[in-house]
Amino acid sequence: MQPGQKIFQAIHKLSPIDALSEFQLQFVKNDIRYAYGFTLVKGLVDSEYLYFFPNGRQIKIFERKNLVIIPGDKYKSGFGLSKDALKDNRLFLSCAANFSDIKEIEEAFKFFSEDIVIYNPNVNNWTEYSISLMQNDENIRKEFVKILKDFGTGIKDISVKIEKINTSDLIKEKKLLEEFKALFDDKEFNKVYAKVIYDNFTVDLMKEESKGIKKLFEIICPMLDILQKGKILICDEIETSLHESIVAALIQTFLNYETKNFAQLIFTTHDTGLLNSTLFRRDQIWFTELKENRSTDLYSLVEIKNVRKEENFEKNYIVGKYGAIPMLSANILKYFNK
Repeated sequence: MQPGQKIFQAIHKLSPIDALSEFQLQFVKNDIRYAYGFTLVKGLVDSEYLYFFPNGRQIKIFERKNLVIIPGDKYKSGFGLSKDALKDNRLFLSCAANFSDIKEIEEAFKFFSEDIVIYNPNVNNWTEYSISLMQNDENIRKEFVKILKDFGTGIKDISVKIEKINTSDLIKEKKLLEEFKALFDDKEFNKVYAKVIYDNFTVDLMKEESKGIKKLFEIICPMLDILQKGKILICDEIETSLHESIVAALIQTFLNYETKNFAQLIFTTHDTGLLNSTLFRRDQIWFTELKENRSTDLYSLVEIKNVRKEENFEKNYIVGKYGAIPMLSANILKYFNK
């Protein structure tokens, strides 16, 4: 952050301008649990902390109040340059990661910078990344084809290639008019080839395939990469362009994948069919409920009393047992009864 800039802080419309926003997270890095958190007031850092738990015992790495850093006993001599770089619009974790050689700080920072992968279907397009993975790793390509077959897509094989092409070659290939040539710099970019092979024909992925197959190309290979490397995939509306049975199979593949690394899938969905006790434990299912003041309450199914682990989660959710359903006015029925 530059001097004078503030950290983005989403304040509820009914909250005072100096309302405090608090963020807390516990995570595991290299089999060691960490606890990190911070608070913001008016877009500036009010407090911050980092602890870790080697052998199950909490050890303080640092605590912060405004610009005052209180290091843990083991780290009292390790934060000199980090303190000099600290500003009220900067998190100390970032400063310490850049200006100290403390292993635990580096591990915690790398968790946020490397281990969390966010996929938003409205923003991200991972098709090229997926094809690159398959081109460079034949095992990933074969595993991807196997998953597509298991999903009942009818796909027998895929052929992929990414090659560098110069813009001057593209100009010749497209036979562009002379006045348009000046708009292109003489640079390289990737040209992607992807063919999907069925029993009796082959189709071009980009031009001829359905949105559903394209979505599987986007998400499965990165998912395999995340599983193998032990990262966390956060996916908004995972069911977009996919049949509900495919989504369930995708989640089951993630849950059953055999790897020595710990990986996690966190996703949002409106598909009530995924509320299934064969897929998830009660503590893995979370709901969001809009309150009267337009704020949102987040809570887990395990927090609700008298919920048996074998009951029909989908049915009970639809009838309102767990809350978190739209409260439609009875007047809306008149629009359908005309």
